[in-house]
Formats: sequence, C-alpha cells, structure tokens
Amino acid sequence: MRIIAGDLHGRQFDAPTGHKTHPMGEKVRGALFNILGDISELTVLDAFAGSGAVSFEALSRGAAAAVAIELDKPAHQVIIANSKKLGLEDRLATVHSNSLSWSKKHTQDWFDIVICDPPYDKVPELHIQRLATHVKRGGILVLSWPAHLPVPVFKNLEYLKHSTYAEATLIFYKKKTPTI
Repeated sequence: MRIIAGDLHGRQFDAPTGHKTHPMGEKVRGALFNILGDISELTVLDAFAGSGAVSFEALSRGAAAAVAIELDKPAHQVIIANSKKLGLEDRLATVHSNSLSWSKKHTQDWFDIVICDPPYDKVPELHIQRLATHVKRGGILVLSWPAHLPVPVFKNLEYLKHSTYAEATLIFYKKKTPTI
C-alpha cells in the first residue's frame, strides 16, 4: 500500500495479512480526503484503523495528530511498525482495543474528524452513534458504509452528503451545535 498525497506522498507501508481487516482502497481514500479538503492542524480519530492507511494519509496531509484504534492484534502490530517506518510515532497514538470500549474509557477525548470504516460483515450502528460523541462541535464524522445499505441517521449529527464508490459509500455528517 502507499500514501497518496501530502508530505509522505508515494511512501509504501505494509497491510495486515488475513481477512480480519479490509484496508480502504486508494480510490476511496483519495475521495475521502479530497472531500474533506484542508485538514492542516486538525485532530483525527481512526476508529477501525485496520492497516492504519487512513491515519497515515491524514498525517501526511497535515493533520496535527491522529489516534488509530484497532482490535485485531496482528493488524495493530502492523500499524505500530508502519508508524515507526514512516516516522509518525510522535503524532500517531495506536490503541489496541474495541472502539466501543475505548470510547467508554475516553469520554473527554474529542476530535475535529472521526473516521469510521467498520468491518462490513458487522456493521455496528450503536458503535458509530457512540463514536459520534467524540466529534468536536462543528466537527465531521465520516462513515464508510456498505453501498447496498441505506444511509443511517444518527442523533446529534447532521447529514451532509454521501458518495458511492463500488461497494463502499462515504457518508459525511457534521456535529450539530446545541440550540439554546
């Protein structure tokens, strides 16, 4: 795999072996970051990190920091190794955990962008709703969702847009600002 754009453009990194993760392809990853635009100095939560590709791409494109959460131990180890290989250890925190468990222990951690690319065979809508609590006010949640399923609606998130790429749909939401 490789980083598409930014400071680390073209750098190669390893993907986990096996079928427990499905790394986001270059086309979808490129579309994701083109839609997000300038993410300089923003913070990113990569909630189902898999290969770490989304975190690496975000940091390459100027994100200030990222947290990559991955439950699969071999995949988590690959993310750590790639982080060192790419020189990103100082800006990338890697977490070996279930995203829901992490969320319950880190209730005061908020991010400008939360990216959720869950396994398509176990689409955890309740996990996504919980992870949405980590989006800063006015921040963005991006969900990579199976194209054959309807776009989900979440409490406290305003639907912005979606785009479909083969089997994946990228859905963009904005954190609603509470009204007084």
